[in-house]
This record gives sequence, structure tokens and C-alpha cells, in this order.
Amino acid sequence: MTETNRVTVIGAGLAGSEAAWQIASRGVPVTLYEMRPVVKTPAHHTNQFAELVCSNSLRANGLTNAVGVLKEEMRMLNSLVLGAADRNAVPAGGALAVDREGFSGEITRTLHDHPLVTVINEEIQEIPRDGVVVIATGPLTSPALSEKIKALMGEEYFYFYDAAAPIIEKDSIDMNKVYLASRYDKGEAAYLNCPMNEEEFNAFYDALISAEVAQLKEFEKEVYFEGCMPIEVMMKRGKQTALFGPMKPVGLINPHTGTLPYAVVQLRQDNAAGTLYNMVGFQTHLKWGEQKRVFSMIPGLENAEFVRYGVMHRNTFINSPKLMQPTYQFKSRPTLFFAGQMTGVEGYVESAASGLIAGINAARVASGQDGIVFPEETTLGSMARYITTADFKHFQPMNANFGLFPKLDTRIKQKKEKYEALAHRALNTLQTFITASGLK
Repeated sequence: MTETNRVTVIGAGLAGSEAAWQIASRGVPVTLYEMRPVVKTPAHHTNQFAELVCSNSLRANGLTNAVGVLKEEMRMLNSLVLGAADRNAVPAGGALAVDREGFSGEITRTLHDHPLVTVINEEIQEIPRDGVVVIATGPLTSPALSEKIKALMGEEYFYFYDAAAPIIEKDSIDMNKVYLASRYDKGEAAYLNCPMNEEEFNAFYDALISAEVAQLKEFEKEVYFEGCMPIEVMMKRGKQTALFGPMKPVGLINPHTGTLPYAVVQLRQDNAAGTLYNMVGFQTHLKWGEQKRVFSMIPGLENAEFVRYGVMHRNTFINSPKLMQPTYQFKSRPTLFFAGQMTGVEGYVESAASGLIAGINAARVASGQDGIVFPEETTLGSMARYITTADFKHFQPMNANFGLFPKLDTRIKQKKEKYEALAHRALNTLQTFITASGLK
């Protein structure tokens, strides 16, 4: 492959890193631009590629969950992100969670060491006019490039905010008040559970909904994606919202009392050493002093040491149904690709998956071939289809889920059996597609 076929990838997050890897793995040279550390963002804490700025969980494993199927599909296509995640996994019950530093460090080293990848730390303020380009700058795209993208599209962005949960030192947790368990005893006992009685929950609820939040700029409108909603916003919808959401006690019997708590706050291991834990579902935009005050009311966290307080950052996505093809190509410029959360896929794994497809197709276009559309029976294909065929007037980000899949030929009433059938169909379809398309 000659240098004239070189692909430019802008952004080394999950999507950009995966795209660069897929391109280079197909023998096509790639220049990967990452503005950090030259230009910082409000949410990143390191200069590593594919940094996880929210939770350290890549969500459920297993074939009865769509994101579990998606991960398996990505493994079949030699995903850099999934390979690094598997090698840097930490205990998380039935989920795949990773050591943040080990995960990002491996991806960073792998791309730096690849002979066909050239890494340049520089802010890109213009969309390159020549060659094949993949834009994967994510929810924190720089203002300059955001304006150029907006001008190219002739469309206003939609926008919302993602919120990150606090991280706590394990040694500061009162282990006499918490207990180790996974919901319904599924998988290994991987979560520290902070039980609350009704009186404790009510006091916590009152404190949380009246706590002071960090102020947003006046021109910014608060629009939240349900999967990463700040806990204080969720609580203001009513007590039952939390009790049926992140604080639900179902399946978490307290071994100290033999009873089910009124409410539970779960803590999940955040690093391989097991010294850090994050507060599951407690993304927040409270002021840091308020976080310390309110979260210290949780049993077991009275003396908690917060190594990172929750933060909130703007997240931006484009109107993909109007502007994008299911190959992740821009409709009016087939040599331009977009990938990651800015396309309207929501979640770490989904972002990396979009980068995988964009990377495969960018390499094909750079080699003089057409892009390929993944079958809608697969998780990869169902997401690409959704974000490019949804109602553009009401388009919102979407996680991987079985609801995006075409129906089975035979109706199956049992949910578990139905999901397993959808999963096996997806994996078999993908294997056939890989063989027929000559993918590797």
C-alpha cells in the first residue's frame, strides 16, 4: 500500500483507536491525530488513548445481553479494544470491567508500536480535504473542529451531558457495614454493597435533592441520556426512580441481618489491584464539597476518601439518520467517515464497535473498494442500521439492545431462550458474512 492511500484518523478515543487498528491491520498506513496532551479536555485525566472517562465497566458478558453479543462479534473481528479489555479485566460479576490504566496503556502502546501507524499529538482544527478521513473526536470535540463539522453538515448539533461517578479508596470504606455480593449471586461476589434502611434512605434522599450542583453555562440546555443520568436528576423524579434503579436492593440479601435492605448503594472494583472502587450509577454534577457531605451519609462511606469526584461534561452527537450511511460514511462525501459517540451510538463498547466498522470501510475505500454494510441480524449491523434509519426529527443516542434486531422466524415466548436464539443467529450470520466478505 502506497503513502497516497494513507488514511487520517482524528481522535484516539475508543472509536478512533479501534478504527486506526482495523485500518493498519489491513495493510493500509494511517496517521492518528490526538490533541492530548497539547490540548486538555474537562473530563480526561491522562494522556493515554482510549481513556475511560466514566465507568470502568464494559457492561454485561454472556449471550443473553445484546452488548455481550456485540463484544463477541468484535472478538471475531480481532478488535483491539476487546482484546485489551479481556487482558486487563478485573472482577465484576457477570460484567466485563477493566483496570483503567492497564487497558488504556496497552492500547496506547500497541498503536505506537505498529509500523503502519503514525501518531501525531496535535489539535486538528480543519477537516482534511484530501484522502480518506475518519473523525472520531467524541463528545469533547474541540470548539474549532466542532464549528467546521457543523458548517459541513449545515445542521445544528443535538447535545446532552454525560456524568462520571466518584471513585473511592477501598481502605477508607468501613468493611463492617458493607458486604460483598453480586445481584442474585450471579457470577463471583464482585460488588461491595452499602445497605440502607428506610430512615437512612429518606435522609439521604432529602440531602441529595437539595444539594448544590455545579452551574452550567447559560446557553447550555440540560438534556440527559437515560443511561448516564446524574443521580441527583434521577432522584428529583421521585424516590421510586432510585429504588427501582441504581439503588434497588432486589437480589442483594444482607448476610449480616439475613434480610433485604430498603436500598443499596453498590461499589464496583475500579482497578486490578482492588484498591479503588467506583459508585455504581452515581454519576453526578454536584459540587465537590457537596459530594463529600452527601455521599458520606451512605453507610460504610462515612470516612470515605474520594480519589476522584464525579464530574460532568458536554456530549455532542450528529444527526446520523439524515447525514450518514450504515457504512459510517458521510452521505455527501464518501471518503469521510464518522465514528464513536458523536454518531449517536451510546456506550464504550458501541463506540469502539462503530470505530471497527468505520476502520474496516475506510481501509476498503482507501484500497479502491466499496464500503460494506454489516447484516442487520448482527449487533454491529443493527446499530448501524438504527442510527442511519431512525426518525431524524427525534433522533436520540442508542445502546446495543435486542430490540434493534429483526424478529426471529419462529416466536419464542421465554425471554432467555429468545435472546439466546437471537445471539446465535447473530454470531452465525456474522461468521458467514466474514467469510463471504474476506474479512479477517
